[in-house]
Amino acid sequence: MSADSRSDDDRRRGEDAYAGDRSGDDRTRGEDDAARGRDDAGYGARDEREDRRRGGEGARAVGGRPTDRRGARPDEPDLPEDVQASDLDPAVRRDLLSLDKNNAETVARHMVMAVELLEDDPRLALAHARAARQRAGRIAVVRETAGVVAYHAEEWAEALSELRTARRMSGGSGLLAVMADCERGLGRPERAIELGRSEEAQRLSGDEASELRIVVAGARMDLGQFDQAVVTLQTPDLDPARTGSAAARLFYAYADALVAAGRTDEGLQWFLNAAAADVDGETDAEDRAAELTGDAQ
Repeated sequence: MSADSRSDDDRRRGEDAYAGDRSGDDRTRGEDDAARGRDDAGYGARDEREDRRRGGEGARAVGGRPTDRRGARPDEPDLPEDVQASDLDPAVRRDLLSLDKNNAETVARHMVMAVELLEDDPRLALAHARAARQRAGRIAVVRETAGVVAYHAEEWAEALSELRTARRMSGGSGLLAVMADCERGLGRPERAIELGRSEEAQRLSGDEASELRIVVAGARMDLGQFDQAVVTLQTPDLDPARTGSAAARLFYAYADALVAAGRTDEGLQWFLNAAAADVDGETDAEDRAAELTGDAQ
């Protein structure tokens, strides 16, 4: 798969990563963000200063009393009245306890909207995620959410910056695949491959490791290294008896790499395996198999 032809299935990994475990160790590099005019350290520091000036977390009015956060800022998207802070996952809401009550409620509502709009209107979802980040830029889960939503909106540089910031704040390696895919989106497949070789990558297991292999294989294909892409995906997880979303994505990526490497018959079989594993219909494996057999309508 090229960076320009990534499937919706690829981009779904952002949702999976957001819903997954955010624990663990990570020491992600912050190279060349300044070249994009978005130095992570400076960007985070500016957010923190703005939060304090505008009544973000920990902000105090004269006399040491919490500021009132009822009013919306002019650049924030509207919040529907029926969207409540209680709609946000309780574990995420707990991360907002350092905010004053009114601000925490508004941040939570923006985050609810960001998640709800993620698939249907990623641009509006991103506006809500940015509003939450502007109000609560020192909270890791808010920055992580902003990164995942920016990824879905194909704002690769912004997504990478936000995810790096979140990882420096809280650690964890569950979003490594999303970060690597951002590098692909920025036209830097070599850096995606480097992330796949990192110490953090070696500590991944299960579906997280599988997702990163899929991205690294895609980066290999971006570079025309089709045989290497095939090898990247050859793990014990390539078991045709497996079913489910993770298995279907892995089988699909493997089939795609095999076809690109000129191994069409094997690719066809793995597209069929992907279709069988894809119980939720997330991929177009059946269509790809039909194209290879000449049965496409």
